[in-house]
Amino acid sequence: MSDVTIGLVGVGKIARDQHLPAIAATTGCRLVATADPFASLDDVPAYETLAAMLDDWPEITAVAICTPAHIRHTLARLALSHGKHVLLEKPPGATLSEVEDLIAMAAKQGVSLFAAWHSRFAPGVARAREWLAARCVHHVAIEWKEDVRVWHPGQAWIWQPGGMGVFDPGINALSVATTILPQPFFLRQARLLVPANCQTPIAAELSFADSQGGVMQADFDFRQTGPQIWDIHVETEAGRLSLTRGGCRLSIDGQLELEAQESEYATMYAHFAELIAAGQSDVDVAPLRHVADAFLYGYRESGDAFIESPVGSVAR
Repeated sequence: MSDVTIGLVGVGKIARDQHLPAIAATTGCRLVATADPFASLDDVPAYETLAAMLDDWPEITAVAICTPAHIRHTLARLALSHGKHVLLEKPPGATLSEVEDLIAMAAKQGVSLFAAWHSRFAPGVARAREWLAARCVHHVAIEWKEDVRVWHPGQAWIWQPGGMGVFDPGINALSVATTILPQPFFLRQARLLVPANCQTPIAAELSFADSQGGVMQADFDFRQTGPQIWDIHVETEAGRLSLTRGGCRLSIDGQLELEAQESEYATMYAHFAELIAAGQSDVDVAPLRHVADAFLYGYRESGDAFIESPVGSVAR
């Protein structure tokens, strides 16, 4: 298989922290250009727009889109119209309708579309799914708490419509839950805490149930200080499974089954290359649907305004 030559759209924090090292570490993938009106890399040809990049580099195989969600649909459509395979950072779009349109367009163009739920590629996720596949789930507890000031400094878009607020990390937990749990689950209640100066929540408490009597509680919070928490605990008739550290650590009934370093994005890009080679797409909208349900069905409470600085001043 020839190399997948990649044009990267959006050279912000997630691209620099994760996509660039992952592409460099993935055999068969090669970064050849970037498109971003505000940022560039020293050693890669840079363009202000995706259109300019595609015009100048028609041999690009694939485009990875790492922009805020509200502009991904337009960019992805442009790339697909040029016959390029497309990787979409999570969430794959600002709305479900946008993603459905991209799925149809990718199929029509005969190219691969990949909704890159990176947390699904954490080391313990596949084994957790295998263990849970034949078991009856009674209760699931998700605790996903991180400090927005650490992970999204200065990114005001996250508090605007389409930015998702605490669901930006929370959707990672939902992407794992929809992968490892053997039964679909459905939102029953939601409480969303929205700062007075924001349009998206800084914290959320969600209650779900499945059709077999299982229940799930999810607690998302963007105000966490100290140790960051990305944990999922599943109670079954055969014991308790704990997937912690964002999926890097798997324990069953307190017995450590797996512990590994985070390598989500490199594994994710390897999967993207495999999809392209096989002529397939991988676009699951389930995590985004659950977030949409929360915004549709959730009870909103207004909180104090979010002030990014000084550090330590946290909205409550």
